[in-house]
Amino acid sequence: MSWWDGKLRSLVFDLFVVALLLGEVSTGDEPSGILLVLGYVVCLPFAVRRRFPWGPVLGSVAMLFTLSNSLAPMIASYTMARRKGPGAQLWVTIGVMLAVQAVWTYESMDPGFWLILLLFPAAAVGVPTLLGLWFFQRGMLLVTLRERAEQAERERDLLAERAVAAERRRIAREMHDVVAHRVSVVSLQAGALTMSAPDERTGEVAETIRRTSATALTELRGMLRVLRDDGQDDAGQHHGELAEEPTVGGIRQLVDEAVGTGSNITLDLPEQLPETSGSVGRAAYRVVQEALTNAAKHAPHAAVRIEVATEDGQLVVTVFNQLRRDPDNGTPPGSGYGLIGMRERVTLAGGTLRTGHTEDGGYRVRAVFPIHTDEVTT
Repeated sequence: MSWWDGKLRSLVFDLFVVALLLGEVSTGDEPSGILLVLGYVVCLPFAVRRRFPWGPVLGSVAMLFTLSNSLAPMIASYTMARRKGPGAQLWVTIGVMLAVQAVWTYESMDPGFWLILLLFPAAAVGVPTLLGLWFFQRGMLLVTLRERAEQAERERDLLAERAVAAERRRIAREMHDVVAHRVSVVSLQAGALTMSAPDERTGEVAETIRRTSATALTELRGMLRVLRDDGQDDAGQHHGELAEEPTVGGIRQLVDEAVGTGSNITLDLPEQLPETSGSVGRAAYRVVQEALTNAAKHAPHAAVRIEVATEDGQLVVTVFNQLRRDPDNGTPPGSGYGLIGMRERVTLAGGTLRTGHTEDGGYRVRAVFPIHTDEVTT
């Protein structure tokens, strides 16, 4: 909004109106000093005519008994029509202004000109009144259109929220019906294999698969509670507590589970873990988790090295792995969303992520996070 918009422009215009009235008072018949002062005083209500529309009406009547002024009734009629619109107040104003204008016309013109005496007051009051009514209706129309636009925007936002909620519930149903079922089958089969494993090594691997799938089910239930507004599953039953919040300290357990499945992983994690905010801890954990998943998918059995350290007040997480020498041999296709999701998590936590191949033929993921002291968790 510029300096000329709004109240400043209205104030300047009202002062201009007062100046016109004062000029007409000063250039009229040579009045006495007292009448001239009274004329100046009765012009003042016109400066606040927008807030007090009756001020110009009373001022016009006062001018009739002090100084003749043809502009005052016109301005008073326009102001009342513009501010109040059609109604009793406007009709009273029109009647009073017609009387004032008729008296002024009768005193200013030869009584022989009866047609002018009749038409001039009607035109002098009627034209400003019609103009004021037009502006009043225009203002009311703009207000109505603005209210309708705001209501339409609110309804559009409400429809969008409902659509998002419906989509979230649909995703929750699909995850419950498809993903949860598949993972449950894996957990049950792994549990059965643990009980009937032919050797100890097979039993350990099966137990690791069972624990991992059980953890995945717990985390999946947590995601379903987030997706669904009512926090209920399709059977209408509330789930238990959400899975434990991933933190930097959880990286050790994540690595132990991967090692239990036969992965070759080296972890360099300081004994004194850095204190981080919840968002940083979650993002660091998910970066390592996604990097291990990608390494197992694209370079199975290759050596993986994980380093977690603090540098210059920042948390640095680095995951490095060698690539397969035969990348086309049985490598499962990727969706391409893993690195995108990883980068989004790091960015939301206020960090930066760099990924790419190294000179020695490996692949490195390096995430740098700011260490916050609010919502601290390790």
